[in-house]
Amino acid sequence: MTIREFRIEDYEQVIELWQKAHLPYKPKGRDSKEEIERELRARNAIFLVAEEKGKLIGSIFGTHDGRKGWINRVATAPAYQRQGIARTLVTEAERRFRKMGIKIIACLIEDWNTESMVFFEKNGYIKHHNILYFTKREDRDT
Repeated sequence: MTIREFRIEDYEQVIELWQKAHLPYKPKGRDSKEEIERELRARNAIFLVAEEKGKLIGSIFGTHDGRKGWINRVATAPAYQRQGIARTLVTEAERRFRKMGIKIIACLIEDWNTESMVFFEKNGYIKHHNILYFTKREDRDT
């Protein structure tokens, strides 16, 4: 397995991976090819893929605001789950955030996604029961 930076030509394979991993997908908004290209140009994103024999088997997408890193998406192809791929991707994203001087790394997990909660807790993340998340969106696809 190789971990490498996402290339825009990986886009379709990554979207397929996200769908197989049951991650929410906003094709007309934040997950459009154009939006992902824009985020990558802004230089505040870490987008990595795990590849085996030319096939994408995992991905992680993270961003930062200069003081806090956010892990936004971690996905592993169903046939490759529970083999340490997600842990390897998270560890590499954390290393890259630290190299940028980012000392706080966080993730938001929807309340139905208990599998992700268990994963992040096993990897040293602390669940905060007293934080509520608010958003203001232009539209539902954002």
